[in-house]
Amino acid sequence: MDIKLSQCFIAIDDHDKALPFYRDVLGLEVRNDVGYGGMRWVTVGAPSQPDVDIVLESPLADPNASPADREAVAELLAKGHLRGVIFMTDDCDATFERISAAGGEVLQEPIDQPYGVRDCAFRDPSGNMVRFRQPRTQ
Repeated sequence: MDIKLSQCFIAIDDHDKALPFYRDVLGLEVRNDVGYGGMRWVTVGAPSQPDVDIVLESPLADPNASPADREAVAELLAKGHLRGVIFMTDDCDATFERISAAGGEVLQEPIDQPYGVRDCAFRDPSGNMVRFRQPRTQ
């Protein structure tokens, strides 16, 4: 059996704020932009991984959700407690400099971790943690 990742989802509160970060700052390509019933999904991905999609979706893309549920999820998103994503990079320091120069909100500068990677972290415009890791060479 061969299983591969196809899609992952990141909750965002404003597609028009999130899209420039993921497209222009991170360099992901926009693959789809779909609206339905007052909701919107934007699919982005790395050109080097055409089979893996990242779907930027509203925090609670469920038309049957209660107002209380919507409020609870919005609060978690605002605090940065919903989904996060970790990207691989071949140069953590250059990635950090590029995103910092574009105004990315820094959570962690590049650091060598004891588990064998060098990584850094930012918040996206919705508050999600976005990490970038580079395997360390021995």
